[in-house]
Amino acid sequence: MQEYKLIGNKPTRHGFGEGLVALGERNENIVVLGGDITGSVMTSYFAERFPERFFSIGIAEQNATTIAAGLALSGKIPFFSSYSAFAAFRNTDQLRISVCYNNINVKIGGGHSGITVGPDGATHQSLEELSLLRTLPNMTLISPCDYNEAKKATLAVGESFGPAYIRFGRSAVPSFTLPESTFEIGKADIYHEGTDVAIVACGLLTWEAILAAQELKKRRGINARVINCHTIKPIDIHTITSAAKDCGAIVTAEEHQVHGGLGGAVAEVVVKNYPVPMEFVGVKDTFGTSGEPDELIKYFGLTWKEIYSSALIAIERRDKGISSVRYPKEIAPIAEELK
Repeated sequence: MQEYKLIGNKPTRHGFGEGLVALGERNENIVVLGGDITGSVMTSYFAERFPERFFSIGIAEQNATTIAAGLALSGKIPFFSSYSAFAAFRNTDQLRISVCYNNINVKIGGGHSGITVGPDGATHQSLEELSLLRTLPNMTLISPCDYNEAKKATLAVGESFGPAYIRFGRSAVPSFTLPESTFEIGKADIYHEGTDVAIVACGLLTWEAILAAQELKKRRGINARVINCHTIKPIDIHTITSAAKDCGAIVTAEEHQVHGGLGGAVAEVVVKNYPVPMEFVGVKDTFGTSGEPDELIKYFGLTWKEIYSSALIAIERRDKGISSVRYPKEIAPIAEELK
């Protein structure tokens, strides 16, 4: 089990930017391409440190990805970063054919992901890229939970071969993973032990999952296992299957659509290896809207309270033998409890 300690708030994009600089210091083949928003996605750190290895492509994400492919075929290790709404969707064809089909060493940084980009609104709130990108063969897909993990993920991606995408956000989020803790692509980490229910989370909802586990223990005496599934693809089949066997009920939590993202990936593992009742916390088949990050997290039901409630429902379904087909139940008593 990994240790953790809340040490403040910091954006995951800063971890990405600092990770790029550390990679650049280790390997002169690391190059970075910018899309005219270098200060927003923190590729500016690399541009300032290694100006001769930074290339500003402008607002041309498709061109940037194709250029990155050419650089990779020439022996370089290119990182291109833009807002995920553009880096994942505007250049989907280039990612699919130029990068993944050819299985070349291109890395993509998807910034300003999720609902917490805030006032930029629905057009910039990328809530679907996990479901899109995990279907692409050869793609590694990572959603770090905090600043330290974003930095470690960037280093790990830069030192491994193949197409990869790192998802990170704009707003400051709780920093709780330790600088010295391990990070391995494809290996989920357990941050809270338990056998009553498993909560599998990624990104900023990992901290909310920890809070939910603390409240479940305090209010109900329920021991929840919290799994930080930072790598969506390749997913950690062993850790998820073990959680299903040990706990008999699973809740997933993500700052993403409930369809096809982390929840879908976990469900695929569970239904194949050890079927158990599951509940899903995420955005419910709708686009985002403008607002402050904290307001939007509450508005779309992405807090520890929704994870807590979902855990109780999953446990009840397990204990009563309720089938996997269910209709939404009345959770007013739970909502009253959490006031």
